[in-house]
Amino acid sequence: MFGALVDARRRHGPDALGAYIISMARSRADVLAVLALARRGGLVDEAGRVPLDIAPLFETVDDLRHGPATLRDLLADPVYREHLQARGNVQMVMLGYSDSGKDGGIAASRWSLQRAQVELLQVAEEHGIRLTFFHGRGGSLSRGGSKTTRAVDASPRGSVDGRLRVTEQGEAIHRKFGIRALALRSLEQTTGAVLVSSIRPRPPEPREARWREVMDTVAEASSVAYRALVGAPRFMDYFRSATPIDVIERMTLGSRPSRRLGEDAALSNLRAIPWVFAWSQARAVIPGWFGVGSGLQAAVERHGEEVLREMAADWPFFRTFLDDISMVLAKGDMGIAEMFSRLAGDELHAQFFPRIRDEHARTRDWVLRLNGHEFLLQHDQRLALSIRLRNPYVDPISVLQADLLRRWRTSGREDDALLRALVASVNGVSQGVQNTG
Repeated sequence: MFGALVDARRRHGPDALGAYIISMARSRADVLAVLALARRGGLVDEAGRVPLDIAPLFETVDDLRHGPATLRDLLADPVYREHLQARGNVQMVMLGYSDSGKDGGIAASRWSLQRAQVELLQVAEEHGIRLTFFHGRGGSLSRGGSKTTRAVDASPRGSVDGRLRVTEQGEAIHRKFGIRALALRSLEQTTGAVLVSSIRPRPPEPREARWREVMDTVAEASSVAYRALVGAPRFMDYFRSATPIDVIERMTLGSRPSRRLGEDAALSNLRAIPWVFAWSQARAVIPGWFGVGSGLQAAVERHGEEVLREMAADWPFFRTFLDDISMVLAKGDMGIAEMFSRLAGDELHAQFFPRIRDEHARTRDWVLRLNGHEFLLQHDQRLALSIRLRNPYVDPISVLQADLLRRWRTSGREDDALLRALVASVNGVSQGVQNTG
């Protein structure tokens, strides 16, 4: 592979190579190994240096928590510091939204990402380097797919500093850049948000130390509730019955299989895109909100409701978080989700759906209460209207999909005509709901 990179650099110049991203990076050895392999493959410039930016990717909640220590250990290595100096003392760090959300739930993921950026910036300042954060965002909310302008506004002070790098998923590329006027508007909005955040950053907020304690409680309690559900015995059986995951696995939707090859169907082995996509099709959208209600309730009981109301009004991170949860709740439908749940059989339905329904109500009630709203998306009437206009078309497709799924499974999954109809229904719901995978 490094031989191919050498050839690309020779043919097309030094700018042909982008950053080398290390998935699941957990130690400085992961980064130093790239330097060693690059040298062995002949990827060196005229001065004998490796002309490659190396970006560790911190993906899971635990990796994000330990990311600052990993970076500190890496920057203490003289070999790597010499390499980094030749690269202008700018270090790229990629942050993963998908696996952190699948691993610990949306609240723990969001807060782990926010804290990791703050602590990574502190490490960079200690060592006199600059950081470029590369946000590995997906199309759905649980994979980081909120509006870029709001995400920039909610980011920690100093984390943008004139540089922003994000991934864009296929469905988001089509929606944001498929038409020239929309593409220009998307680029203008992102550029404006980066300029404002860089040139006129928010002033230091003395209350933020207290708010972080509250968010620690929200994230911890939310993650406990989320893991209690997805880690329960037979939950993966329920998932495979109450969603069209078996249809999605037969569709050529992504660049990788739905789960890692040669491994079982446990949640840890399932890739984030089919996990989120399947729940979105079933209209339960569990990865986008489950556990948030329990987390907010625990924080209110421990710290008081007034401080959370204060956070919702004055802290861009928390305000954006609640607004995003409001959006994903508005796109879900518990009535349709119950139809899909009953496909799992009476026993599994009775075991899991009441927990999902109760947590949904809890989350909805606390989001509305802390925002001071009477209904979901009261802050975004345009999006609320858009969802109301689409649902009369999307809902019948979802109902039809549940019936087709039951009939297809009864046929032993051998009826190709039913499968083709199911694939069409999956595409229809995806187009109508948006932010699905």
